[in-house]
Amino acid sequence: MLGFLKEPVVVTAEINVNLVALTVMGLTSRLWGLCYPRAVVFDEVYYGQFVSLYMKRIFFVDDSGPPFGHMLLALGGYLGGFDGNFLWNRIGAEYSMNVPVWSLRLLPALAGALCVPLAYQILVELHFSHCAALGAALLILLENSLITQSRFMLLESILIFFILLAVLSYLKFYNLQKHSAFSGSWWFWLLLTGIACSCAVGVKYMGLFTYMLLLAIAGLHFWHMIGDQNLSNVSLLCHFLARGVALIIIPVVLYLSFFYIHLALLYRSGPHDQIMTSAFQASLEGGLARITQGQPLEVAYGSQITLRNVLGKPMQCWLHSHTNTYPIRYENGRGSSHQQQVTCYPFKDVNNWWIVKDPGMQQLVVSNPPRPVRHGHIVQLVHSITTRYLNTHDVAAPLSPHSQEVSCYIDYNISMPAQNLWRVEIVNRESDTDVWKTILSEVRFVHVNTSAVLKASGLSGASLPEWGYRQLEVVGEKLSKGYHQSMVWNVEEHRYGKSQEQKEREVELHSPTQMDISKNLSFMAKFTELQWKILTLKNEDTEHKYSSSALDWITMDTNIAYWLHPTSGAQIHLLGNVATWASANAAALVYLCLSLWYLLRRRRKIYDIPEDAWELWVSAGGICVGGWAVNYLPFFLMEKTLFLYHYLPALTFQILLIPVTLQHLGDHLCRSVLLKSMFSALIVAWFSSVFFVYCTFSPVTYGQPALSPTDLKALRWKDTWNILLRKQ
Repeated sequence: MLGFLKEPVVVTAEINVNLVALTVMGLTSRLWGLCYPRAVVFDEVYYGQFVSLYMKRIFFVDDSGPPFGHMLLALGGYLGGFDGNFLWNRIGAEYSMNVPVWSLRLLPALAGALCVPLAYQILVELHFSHCAALGAALLILLENSLITQSRFMLLESILIFFILLAVLSYLKFYNLQKHSAFSGSWWFWLLLTGIACSCAVGVKYMGLFTYMLLLAIAGLHFWHMIGDQNLSNVSLLCHFLARGVALIIIPVVLYLSFFYIHLALLYRSGPHDQIMTSAFQASLEGGLARITQGQPLEVAYGSQITLRNVLGKPMQCWLHSHTNTYPIRYENGRGSSHQQQVTCYPFKDVNNWWIVKDPGMQQLVVSNPPRPVRHGHIVQLVHSITTRYLNTHDVAAPLSPHSQEVSCYIDYNISMPAQNLWRVEIVNRESDTDVWKTILSEVRFVHVNTSAVLKASGLSGASLPEWGYRQLEVVGEKLSKGYHQSMVWNVEEHRYGKSQEQKEREVELHSPTQMDISKNLSFMAKFTELQWKILTLKNEDTEHKYSSSALDWITMDTNIAYWLHPTSGAQIHLLGNVATWASANAAALVYLCLSLWYLLRRRRKIYDIPEDAWELWVSAGGICVGGWAVNYLPFFLMEKTLFLYHYLPALTFQILLIPVTLQHLGDHLCRSVLLKSMFSALIVAWFSSVFFVYCTFSPVTYGQPALSPTDLKALRWKDTWNILLRKQ
């Protein structure tokens, strides 16, 4: 029974020495001197702020993309014991001792290092020689721009890592298809493809381009499978479902999980709250939640409320009035009603409070039991401090003459009757009998007499002049002019009014209520709102000193100065390896020209290369040229400030194309021994030039050693490069 113990247990393993060596070299090139410089480098000033907010659990919104990449950077800070206390306000600022620089930069550096062996394996899985795969890996290893971008607290190296991992995983899955379908390794690589794609999209939305490419390739491969008569209908259905689950459902679920973790971590109120809805703000600890805690849920006749405009951008504002009136005549000579001004005020103020009144009754307090207001009910809105009624009429608004003026009505005993009835329309109602709810309901106020809708027009235009205290204009807008979010309001602060007397009511406005009703949003509601804000929120794009156009990237006519030493000439620039970039462009041009030539010849039934070589050529182009195209061409359609680092994912695919093209030329165009020898010698000379350029620009890649002004001038190979020279 114990006979198996008579023989030793032997474990054998195959070790790819090339892979191990490339991994070690990749780690060395990216991790060496990682703490240098111990100062804020370029966009670290941007991402560092988010890391600090994660450490302090403070909510934020970043319009640049999903939260997964930020969470990975924050993980580095967490592992290093960072407390979040650092003022990220200036590039070049020295890090204090509490900032774990090495830990914060570690994950991007590891991701950049692992891109080297990934490039090797991708070429192997594409069925190219180990020599070509080794060349691809070495080109990634010696690419100065990839080294620079991976050595700091930035996201591009992490994005490229997940993109390459997704490509490699799919290739391994596809190569297992014929002989090991539905095996453990087949499932592993298929699932890893979906996971890597989701992670790439979760880091930056640029990852979506490669994800779409892989979905298209997977769809094409499955289309070919449908024509395979050896596969039964059941087998095809199983293949379809497996791909659907692994490449669509799992990535979507994983993407949602990034936001779930993000929202679970950031539960405290912060500076970015104001762009979110009141319901979202109330779900955070502190801030609005402290004000709204204990508010009654249902708005009733007699309720005291503040009304916040749902649009919330470029700033949040509340419906407001004060004792001042509109001037009798405006600067342009137009007349007004001289009624009490109504504005949208971007700060909390006691003049933001209104009372919801039943038009058929005189009382301004909530009855017992409360009578809730429902969708379609007619109400009057009474300004709590001045007790004047919200009104609109056929008088031109001060800044929007094609819209109606909104005022609080003053009876001047002239032929201008009050028109103060408003119909409550709940925009996000589930039924026509829905009750108007605090925070949760988004409502529109439609004027009964004129059908105009209450709108904060000042959010999309200029503020009022000095007579209006530079507050934002509110108008009555005809629905025929279209729907806009500035027409929608929600109740933010709410209490049940109990005092009929004015002075008692003013005291009541500053007293907390006692009722406690939960208004917590579901995860999907918070996710939907946050996702929409990320996609639609746009910071004002300003021209940056180092911004560039997509056309500048191909020939690297631009660079970015990342860091400059305060006293010496040491500096770090995002500059690529000129030899590699030129070779990548040449490889792409050769590939396109050869492909067109082959297609024309094949159309004439002339086959210059064997069929298996043609299929290899096409599949490699689908990955490399396709990857370059989908990660580059969309930037021509984007209206945003662009930088050279946006090109790095596309460049990575283009670099992979270089050994693909070289091997094809050597195998199929160099037919004689002499030509093959000459071609090999040219490759050695070319690769030596790549290494020479890498070494030449290493001082501005790693930031050391410091160079003299003469040496720095010598590095300015193009007039468009901005190499910094310190004045003597």
